[in-house]
Amino acid sequence: MSENSGRSEHSGRSEHDVQREVSELEGKSTTASRLFDLRLIIGGLFVVYGVIVTIAGISPSQATLDKAEGVNINLWTGIAMLLLGIFFLGWLKLRPVPPVEVEVAEEEEGA
Repeated sequence: MSENSGRSEHSGRSEHDVQREVSELEGKSTTASRLFDLRLIIGGLFVVYGVIVTIAGISPSQATLDKAEGVNINLWTGIAMLLLGIFFLGWLKLRPVPPVEVEVAEEEEGA
């Protein structure tokens, strides 16, 4: 017979507290989706491996050049991997993940 004055019967929390928690969870969800975006993972790996292969291709041995018929394949592959990684990271920067919209289902009050 007492009035709730904006508090939920089940949890004892106010509507403001619930809205605050929902907005915090939306922020965490957006951060997680940005963190685990495949473009970030693929781009980061290609940049790291591209740097490693490019460094290996800067001073190749004669045996390595002979195997590739005179082409410095490590250098060219490393540069291509760097460019692809930069492309993925640029794509992520130019087109970020849109915020996730979470619908909150309102409970019907029984009489």
